[in-house]
Amino acid sequence: MKNIFLTLFLFICIATNAQDKAKTQIVEASCGQCQFGMKDKKGCDLAVRIDGKSYFVDGTDIHKHGDAHATDGFCSAVRKAEVVGEIKDNKFIASSFKLLPVEGHDSHEGHKH
Repeated sequence: MKNIFLTLFLFICIATNAQDKAKTQIVEASCGQCQFGMKDKKGCDLAVRIDGKSYFVDGTDIHKHGDAHATDGFCSAVRKAEVVGEIKDNKFIASSFKLLPVEGHDSHEGHKH
């Protein structure tokens, strides 16, 4: 009987570790309609591209990350973001979404030499 419980316990531990864990990853982020050509919704909605496939994002909003229509906004540019979440029902469910600085952008802009 003791061996049955030990075997069951080990099986549960292995099964729990085998499940997909949400991991931090760097993805492309932009307006799904303007930049990624997604047609499932009308308007402008935040999307991420992971392994070449685009997903609308739940858990944050396009307007929470600056002006979407600015030069470096989501409707005008594809940006990089550090995200944690999972893909579920063909959507990216974000538990964390951090927009990264624009590459090549000089943080000392306006500084005279």
